[in-house]
This record gives sequence, structure tokens and C-alpha cells, in this order.
Amino acid sequence: MADDKIYVTEEGLKNLQDEYERLVHIEREEVKAELKEARSLGDLSENADYDAARDRQAQVENRITQLEEMLKHIELIDTKKKTRSKNVQIGMTVTLRFLDTDKEETYTIVGSTEADPLNGKLSNETPLAAAILDKKVGAKATVNVKKPYQVEIVKVS
Repeated sequence: MADDKIYVTEEGLKNLQDEYERLVHIEREEVKAELKEARSLGDLSENADYDAARDRQAQVENRITQLEEMLKHIELIDTKKKTRSKNVQIGMTVTLRFLDTDKEETYTIVGSTEADPLNGKLSNETPLAAAILDKKVGAKATVNVKKPYQVEIVKVS
């Protein structure tokens, strides 16, 4: 993740910041209290509560470190800005027609941290998004996967 940009919308950035604040100011303190309580129970070598609290502490600290690193590399996607370009860009919503089935699907292209394909949010790192990025309405693209398929860009907004 050294020099990789992490693309997020304003909503995604707020969610990451909220999670970070919750972990640092609430969960970290809860874990400290759990550790203190578990220590008070005596022998730490056979103390399951202490082991569980240490495991939770490790998980919380690892996630805090991960979020700190992610927040250093954030590239904000301006979803409100309408570009004159009709090329598919991160942050845009695109309607695609799958040429093998003639079905249409609509997706919003987002960064990988916000991806949720079941709710129409497609990561910019997926083969489908990679195939359509920078293409215009009417363009056809081949999605390079194990069994390649083609899509046509119907609408970009």
C-alpha cells in the first residue's frame, strides 16, 4: 500500500474516520478495562478472559494501524462534480448492457474500500471496472476474466 491511492467518496471517508475515532476513543478504552478486570482474576497463565482481552486488543490495534495507513493515502472522489467528459471515471454511475444476456445493470464506480457489488457499488479494481474506465457511452469493452465477456456502455452520469 506504500504509494497506492485509496479512492473514497466523502461518505466513505467519513465512515473510515468515524471507525477510527470509535476504535481509538471507545473500543481501545473498553479493551483496557477488560484487561484490567481479567488481571484482577489472578493467574494469567490459565485465564481465558485475559487471553480473549489480549486477542481483542490485538485486533483493535491492528485495525487502528490499518486505518491510519489508509487515511494517509486517501484520494477523495468528488461525486458532486459533473464533468463535461462522458468517459467513465471513478465516482460516476454507469449503466451497462451485458452483450451475452442483453441485460442492463447500473453500477457506481468506487474505490475498493467502499465496494459493495450487491448494492451497485463496483470497485475500480475489478476486471469489469478496469475494462470500462475512460470509455464513452456507446463503447464496447471486453472484460478479461477466465471466461471473457463484453459489455456496452449505455449511460454515464
